[in-house]
Amino acid sequence: MECTVSWSGPQSTPHQGSAMSFTALTGSGHTLVMDGAPDAAKPENGGANLAPRPMETVLAGTGGCTAYDVVLILKRGRHDVRGCTVKLTSERAEIDPKVFTKIHMHFVVTGLNVPAVAVERAIAMSHDKYCSATIMLGKTAEITTSFEVLQAE
Repeated sequence: MECTVSWSGPQSTPHQGSAMSFTALTGSGHTLVMDGAPDAAKPENGGANLAPRPMETVLAGTGGCTAYDVVLILKRGRHDVRGCTVKLTSERAEIDPKVFTKIHMHFVVTGLNVPAVAVERAIAMSHDKYCSATIMLGKTAEITTSFEVLQAE
């Protein structure tokens, strides 16, 4: 796996973009733009809120990784899963490096007669065995989960 991240360079006006904008070109050929938070005290060091922050993309990637696992595990178990949403909330350390210290993931799985025990098992399997992002972040963060199962119509 590879990825090339490039700084867009200093921008002289807000119309040209952000002083802290980065573009990532992934090995699979996709582009992802990231930006820093605005810095009122030193605008040249801040972003313009034009794209997600890099750490937000880490959190989003983690949610995507575990949701992928949960759906795949449920489908392999022949459950009629129709949707899966994961809401992630997090806390970070107050001093550098500001690693994630707590992450909570709330899963909402929609399907036809999907047993709660199967969802619980799929989440556990993802977090204990398959989701490399969750397992990696678990080295610095306390990761907790909750879930609900909704009946599809």
